[in-house]
Amino acid sequence: MYFIGYDIGSSSVKTALVEIHSGKAVAVVAEPKKEMEIRAVKNGWAEQDPEDWWIHVCRGTQSLLSRYNIASQDIHGIGISYQMHGLVLVDNIGKPLRDSIIWCDSRAVEIGEKAFEEMGAEKCTAQLLNSPANFTASKLKWVKENEPEIFDKIHRCMLPGDYIAYKLSGDIATTIPGLSEGIFWDFSTKDTAGWLLEHYGLHRKLLPPLVKTFSVQAQVSKKGATASGLAVGTPILYRAGDQPNNALSLNIFQPGEIAATGGTSGVMYAVTDNLSVKESERVNNFAHVNYSAQNPRIGKLLCINGAGIQYRWLMNNLKVSGYDQMNTLAASVPVGSDGVTLHPFGNGAERMLNNRNLGTRIGHLNLNNHNKAHLCRAALEGIAFSFVYGAEILKSDGIKPRVIRAGNDNLFRSDIFSSTIATLIGHDIEIYNTTGAIGAARACTLHAGDYKSFGEQLAQHDYVRSFTPLNDAAEYHTAYRKWKNELESILKNT
Repeated sequence: MYFIGYDIGSSSVKTALVEIHSGKAVAVVAEPKKEMEIRAVKNGWAEQDPEDWWIHVCRGTQSLLSRYNIASQDIHGIGISYQMHGLVLVDNIGKPLRDSIIWCDSRAVEIGEKAFEEMGAEKCTAQLLNSPANFTASKLKWVKENEPEIFDKIHRCMLPGDYIAYKLSGDIATTIPGLSEGIFWDFSTKDTAGWLLEHYGLHRKLLPPLVKTFSVQAQVSKKGATASGLAVGTPILYRAGDQPNNALSLNIFQPGEIAATGGTSGVMYAVTDNLSVKESERVNNFAHVNYSAQNPRIGKLLCINGAGIQYRWLMNNLKVSGYDQMNTLAASVPVGSDGVTLHPFGNGAERMLNNRNLGTRIGHLNLNNHNKAHLCRAALEGIAFSFVYGAEILKSDGIKPRVIRAGNDNLFRSDIFSSTIATLIGHDIEIYNTTGAIGAARACTLHAGDYKSFGEQLAQHDYVRSFTPLNDAAEYHTAYRKWKNELESILKNT
């Protein structure tokens, strides 16, 4: 017997098959084989056809069932992870009215900023825990203002994961964490933020009814079964946005637990039970997957845009054979890179730097003494220092780390990178070889409240190693202070 998990990304849809009894991942497939198209009709826009996600869900499902000769009746639950903040609009027969405005689309920034000013920063941060910013609510307002002929036909607005659940079941629904990531949830009244809807001129009926994050949310319909290859009646037991789901995949549920990821961008996602939003201009705050009105669990999401993309750029331009060679070169250079510094902020505006767009900056490069090994070390250290800087922001927002876990991606596989972070933060970092799709599949067990088995399965199947703080830390602290002082000087003078 198996659970199936989907991770609806903007690059691909990943589908994972997990044994129910053991929690062992059987396989993960990605569709399509090449990255999905992101349409950008204008600068700053980003759209995808929701039907493409559905096609790739079906293909991934059929591929796994066929490859491993598994009967559809042997799939006993479905978990869904999805790209956050996207807007999907459907008419009264469930047909998309336009392409989805996805997470990285920035057309609604001015709408959100204006609303934040008009509704009041204090009210927004106290009750929404965020500015409306460029999130789903503001995107819906953009459609109202700019595409009234489409807006008038809207039956429901959904998040990407809600749409996939709808295609499987025929039922339209969302969750409290889903409303929170769209900035539709009032944490003070513990209800839909009617005052925000009123300010934007949006009717509450546009929002789907609520289901619990861990529950029998819906069941696969005959139509969904025919398209996907799953059995009629298979229950959808879980859905969540990708960053909360990544944290769940690493067994991050309780205050003081932090999930770190080092992909194209980097993320530190910390769970707290405190509604304080001191750093709301640099950190986003959402209801975590196990949030309830009686037992609030808030996920503080700090994003570092210039992470893996910086290291990949360097690999491509240094013409080295791969990350292993880069890590070997970096290890030949001492801590502090013989004075070379790199600030990896070349992937757009950095929210943790108050939306400043600094670009990547390489400093103190001596053309006689330094070589590509120094650049490799400076890049690893610079990205690691960015994580440490982010951890300091989270600390100022009340986060006291008890557990730090990370996925086994390219950056965290580097001894230099992980040891630098662990040493400067002063805390172990546990590395696990898991994915969002596997986590979404395993999360199907949680509708029955079995958190203990969930954690045991992660430890049994996915634990790789731990990085502990090094005893001789003086050089690391000296290098970080230099990097941080230079960053603060750049911020002050640009």
